Amino acid sequence: MSPIFVRRKLAQRPRDAAVVVMMMTALLLVVGSPVAYPQTRAGTGAPHANDADRIDATQLLDAIVRISVNAVPDARSADSLGSEREGTGVVIGDRGLILTIGYLIVEAEDVNVTDSHGRKHSARVIGYDHATGLGLVRTIAPLPARPIALGDSTRLAEQDPVMIAGAGDDGIAFAFVVSKRAFSGNWEYALDQAIYTSPPTMNWSGAALIDRNGKLLGVGSLIVREATLDEPKLPGNMFVPIDVLKPILSDLVKVGHRAGPARPWLGVAADEAQGHLVVIRVSPDGPAEKAGVTPGDIILAVGNDNVTTQWEFYQKVWHRGSAGTDIPLTLLQGQEVRDVRVRSIDRVEYFRPRTTY
Repeated sequence: MSPIFVRRKLAQRPRDAAVVVMMMTALLLVVGSPVAYPQTRAGTGAPHANDADRIDATQLLDAIVRISVNAVPDARSADSLGSEREGTGVVIGDRGLILTIGYLIVEAEDVNVTDSHGRKHSARVIGYDHATGLGLVRTIAPLPARPIALGDSTRLAEQDPVMIAGAGDDGIAFAFVVSKRAFSGNWEYALDQAIYTSPPTMNWSGAALIDRNGKLLGVGSLIVREATLDEPKLPGNMFVPIDVLKPILSDLVKVGHRAGPARPWLGVAADEAQGHLVVIRVSPDGPAEKAGVTPGDIILAVGNDNVTTQWEFYQKVWHRGSAGTDIPLTLLQGQEVRDVRVRSIDRVEYFRPRTTY
């Protein structure tokens, strides 16, 4: 799922910084705003790309790091995510606090951060939130990088230009917001509103979505075939909006998870097909498998409520209570309609080893 990145060389940094200056200038020009350089040429007042511009661009690049993860032996997530994972992280706080996409760090045993100078730093996972899909790591030693400020993703509109910053060579890309809408995935995951951009970039895992002011608007999650709702259907990327992090950031840093009870998790992956919700996979030894749910089953209802889409299914499950709640499902197994009760759990309880976040 995660692209393999090439180590960024120190000799390439001036070129990369210049690219960032040009990209940020282009973002400003596209929306018709004046380009605000930190300094102007003495005596003329004319803007120019001087050393101050390069410092600002370098500071932005310094906040984009590569995250490399080795999962614990026999990790339950290894089948879908692999045992070795790589992606991007974004420095958002002091002492090496780094935001990334959560699937990179679940069941992590070893975490390493490579900064923009090619230096490696040991790190540890300090927080994970399945509801948003976001995760936090922190380097063991302080990281010499200025954090990127968090922007306001609610103000982002379709057709707005953005910059996508991923770790590694050629990690800087230019794109446009093409849609903001709800997202649901078959791993019991949904967002009320996700950000879709096009054209697609291959460095999406944990990549930073940055506005024309250099602020962080989102974190890269997926590459998608249909980023747009209307024709023509354009491929692109899906980003988790930064505003879903803000209410839970303090809790993630302090205790590793959001405050309050966790959502119920069943361990079932279901896709929509011809107006039905079909089970394609159950997590081995997970709640759904223990209750008798099998691949090929069609989920007809949660309790007395019929469901035909992922979104309906999740809303009905999550509104029945917190993790530990029994979830009644009606299934079509072959030609037989069957009722089962699934004892839900907090998803992190399924990880190996049991985590504290």
